[in-house]
Amino acid sequence: MLVVIKGAGDLASGIAVRLRHCGFSIVMTDLEKPTAIRRTVCFSEAIRSGSFRVEDVTASLAASLDEIPSILARGEIAVLVDPEAECVPLLEPDAVVDAILAKVNLGTAIDDAPIVVAVGPGFSAGEDCHAVVETQRGHNLGRVILSGPAAPNSGIPGNISGFTTERILRAPRDGVFTELHQIGDTVEKGETVAAVDGEPVIAAIRGTIRGLLPTGTVVSKGMKSGDVDPRCVLENCYTVSDKARAVGGGVLEAILMLWREAAHV
Repeated sequence: MLVVIKGAGDLASGIAVRLRHCGFSIVMTDLEKPTAIRRTVCFSEAIRSGSFRVEDVTASLAASLDEIPSILARGEIAVLVDPEAECVPLLEPDAVVDAILAKVNLGTAIDDAPIVVAVGPGFSAGEDCHAVVETQRGHNLGRVILSGPAAPNSGIPGNISGFTTERILRAPRDGVFTELHQIGDTVEKGETVAAVDGEPVIAAIRGTIRGLLPTGTVVSKGMKSGDVDPRCVLENCYTVSDKARAVGGGVLEAILMLWREAAHV
C-alpha cells in the first residue's frame, strides 16, 4: 500500500516510522527549506543532506517522481520537495495523510485518495477527510475521529515536567537565525541559545535542547525556533517522541480501519 504523507516534521516522521515498520511504502512531501525544529528526528532533513535516518528507518531525497520507485524498492522512504503535494494525483496513492500541522486545512480534500487521514485541528472527518487523529496531549491523544473535528488548537504547548510555554524558544525579531548551541546540549535558565541578527534567543528554563532551527533560517518575530526539554534525557533528542508514536498509532489504526471497510463494500 502506498501512502503519501504531507509534511516531514517530527510528528509526520513519527507517523512514517510506524507505518514503515508495518510494511507501507511511503512518500513524504515538504518545503524546499524545511522549518522543523526537531531536526534529529525529522525526515525533512533528507532535503538538506540527501538522505537521513530516524531510528532504524532511512529516507532519501527524490529529485523527481522517476526516482521514487528505486527508493521504495530499497525499503526506504522517498522525500520530495513538493509543498503543494502536486505529486498526489500523479502517484495515485492508496492513502494520503495530512501531517503538516498547520492548524488549518491548506488544501487536503476527501477525494484526494481512497483513504484520507488528517492530523490535528483544522479538519473535519466526513467533510475534508475520512478520519482525523487527535494530537492534543491528554486522554484522547492518538484517538481516531470518524465524524467531526479534533479538539481546537489551545495555543499552549504540551506540559512536560510542569513546563509549557517556557519550553519553547521563539525568534525575538525578524531576521536570520544563528545557532550558538546544538541539539543535545544542556543549557541553564537565562543562557543564550541562539541569535537573530545579533539579538539573543534566551532559554527560560534549564534543560536539554531537543529542537533548534539551523543557522541561516529566515525567521519572523515570534516564530517557534527551538525546544528545551526539562527532563534532560539526551536519548529523547534522537528518538521518536511519545506523542509522535501515539499519533502514528492512530494514523495506522485509521488507515487499516478504513481499508477494511472499503474492502467489504
